[in-house]
Amino acid sequence: MLCHCHSQQLFAHCCQPYLDGTQTPSTPLALMRSRYSAFVLGLGEYLLHSWHPDTKGGLTADELTTLGHNTEWLGLTIVFARGKVTDHVGMVEFKARYREDNRVVTLHERSNFAQLAGRWLYRDGLINPPKIGANQPCPCGATKNGTPKKYKHCCAKC
Repeated sequence: MLCHCHSQQLFAHCCQPYLDGTQTPSTPLALMRSRYSAFVLGLGEYLLHSWHPDTKGGLTADELTTLGHNTEWLGLTIVFARGKVTDHVGMVEFKARYREDNRVVTLHERSNFAQLAGRWLYRDGLINPPKIGANQPCPCGATKNGTPKKYKHCCAKC
């Protein structure tokens, strides 16, 4: 079976090892994809466990499970991703499509991730982020020789 995150990989080799706890996502992108799969499967415990404690507020695993089960998830598209194993922060911009009240909705978010005790966690996100012009600084914050990289030379290539 192909993975729910639309990576075109087998579920057993993509998100399943993260969801069953046998592996830990090593990048923000891997965590983002596994969180999408967790929403599809209604795995509220995983979603809560992968949320940074500073920003999850009063969310409960039951609320996240209900949200996942009450939504028909239709697809995930990654716009760009930044963050390696050795980084402390990362970012993933994505579009998730789902059906709600007989209409298809697209959630477009630029998500921020941080490592805490060696684990990547979802921190927060900007819904419907503004479009980035080719010559604007890249939102991931990458620099070259201390100067912000332009979007067209950075994440636009991803």
